[in-house]
Amino acid sequence: MARSRPRVKVPKKAEKGEIVTLKTLISHRMESGHRKDKKTGNRIPRKIINKFECTFNGDPVFKCDLEPAVAANPYLKFTAKVERAGEFLFKWYDDDSSIYEKKAKIQVS
Repeated sequence: MARSRPRVKVPKKAEKGEIVTLKTLISHRMESGHRKDKKTGNRIPRKIINKFECTFNGDPVFKCDLEPAVAANPYLKFTAKVERAGEFLFKWYDDDSSIYEKKAKIQVS
């Protein structure tokens, strides 16, 4: 499987107190653990993104648990109110203990 690649879309600038829309997408196959390998007949191990969280300057903004029924390449869209400039940190947690991170800064005037 190709390496999972997280992508985020965050406005570069916002007004103080503005509610901004944040979008995330991670390239990931989301293997449910129910399929079998066609060559060997062995079950393909489960490998899904099972948790996502977003923080802003260390403060929690959004988090959710993901289940095997979530499609490959999970896309999430949510909002956050920004009062000051800072950095969003996005984290995706995989079944194999991998953690994928992406950061994005925003300027506030």
